[in-house]
Amino acid sequence: MKKVLPIGRDDFRKVRENKNCYYVDKSIMIKDFIELNDEVALITRPRHFGKTLNMTMLREFFDITADSRDMFKGLAIMDTEYADLINTTPVVYFSFKDCSASNPEKLRSKLIKTLFPEYRKYYNIFSETVSRDDYYYSKYFRAMDGLDDESISWDGLEGTIQYLLTSVTRFYGKRPILFIDEYDQPIASSYEHSYRKELNDFFEGFFGFSLKGNQYLSQALLTGFQRVAKESIFSKLNHLSVYSVLDEIYSPYFGLNTEETENLLKYYGLELNEEVKNQYDGYVFGKTHMYNPWSILNYASKKVLAPYWINTSTNYLVKDSLGKADSSFKEKFNQLIMDESVNVSITLETAFVEMQNNSTLWGLLVNSGYITIEERIAIEYMKVRIPNNEVKSEFQKIVAEQANIQNDDLKEMLNSLLHMDMDGFMAIYRKIVLSCTSYFDAKENAYHMLFLGMCISLRGMYKITSNIESGHGRSDITMESLSKGIFHVIIEFKQGEDISRLKEEALSQIIENQYYAGLSGQVLCIGIAHNIKYCEIEYKLVQI
Repeated sequence: MKKVLPIGRDDFRKVRENKNCYYVDKSIMIKDFIELNDEVALITRPRHFGKTLNMTMLREFFDITADSRDMFKGLAIMDTEYADLINTTPVVYFSFKDCSASNPEKLRSKLIKTLFPEYRKYYNIFSETVSRDDYYYSKYFRAMDGLDDESISWDGLEGTIQYLLTSVTRFYGKRPILFIDEYDQPIASSYEHSYRKELNDFFEGFFGFSLKGNQYLSQALLTGFQRVAKESIFSKLNHLSVYSVLDEIYSPYFGLNTEETENLLKYYGLELNEEVKNQYDGYVFGKTHMYNPWSILNYASKKVLAPYWINTSTNYLVKDSLGKADSSFKEKFNQLIMDESVNVSITLETAFVEMQNNSTLWGLLVNSGYITIEERIAIEYMKVRIPNNEVKSEFQKIVAEQANIQNDDLKEMLNSLLHMDMDGFMAIYRKIVLSCTSYFDAKENAYHMLFLGMCISLRGMYKITSNIESGHGRSDITMESLSKGIFHVIIEFKQGEDISRLKEEALSQIIENQYYAGLSGQVLCIGIAHNIKYCEIEYKLVQI
């Protein structure tokens, strides 16, 4: 009987206590954490790459209140000189991954509910020894126990982590390790719902009290998908060590490398072939090539090569930022969706929510897993690309949503094109144009760019290029078939009032300039003319 796939299970204890659960050993991360001995460290990785599973692994290994030897039996860390450190250190652990809310008061309530279990854990251990010196600890526990939101104000909430660290240190006579998983989720949520500035002082105090030169803290490790600016909540925190997707340190532990992916798929009767690689491969952390574990686990379970990665936690930021991006950014972005690598300035040291410009926007796309770094040319100048077909499908959804296109319409339109049903194709294309004329803004180039975005899902069937010189000029869009028996497509766009004449001019331009030079077989030549809400098409099938 095959082992159970840990889909949706991100708690180390639950995974390891189920002896029939598939687990990829990442325990040497504990050795690196010990040897690096950072006072405060932050690891940034995209969602669904195993951050919570690794953080709960670290918690279970060190936690002085736990008995974890059985769940670490057979793992690599137990063959190191650090095996005897298991369950020897107080640990304070929080995960803010669910701390998202539409307004400040709801967020405050969620933060309180997130903090309370750790207060309960230690209160149950040393409640009888809590003295008058620990007044604040008792006060917070009683307030959280009743979940009385009004009894813990924003000012009071600032000190909750610090008071817990202080109380644990006093009880054990040993400073605890602090783990905070997805520290930036409440910050991203406050940005999404437009109350970020309102809570800036709170976030600075909430994290700052516990992390800045704290005598009651041994070490701290935070994870998130972005680094919030040092000038913001981490002001004066000069000893923060940040490990981004560029760093080799910690690079093997978040995601599945090629060998791990190959072994997992083989165990479940699947092969790591080119189709699978094209769909899920492409991430690079440090120098390590990685697969998204969420996608691989779902593929192993369902055995269907489909997009499973949905980056819901950062979708708003990505969609909102792409919608507001300037023309220079969009020019590079359009090259990306045509399977090209582009050189861009990238800032990973400051979050997009703190400083909005093109370099932090590229940083947001890297940190959230939408693009990957292919080469570091200079300190903040890098070559990037879209990692795989799965992410390309996410970009297509974003383009479609921003243009108010229904996904079913898009699929039907492309299917009509593939079957050379030009009446069906044009009927849906007209519907799309009518629904999103504000997006086009009556510019020929906008129709061109949108159509490119809509064609992302055809990447496996066609090599799609734009404005590439061929014959005696440059075609707007060339779709070169990658399989025998499937026709090529060349499209030329025109904009103006006389669309009956312009559609014929567009088609004639393709044929007279021989934009299909270099292709062989059948070529579907399409001229499309637009006049804001109206459009017409002229096409011809050419045999080369």
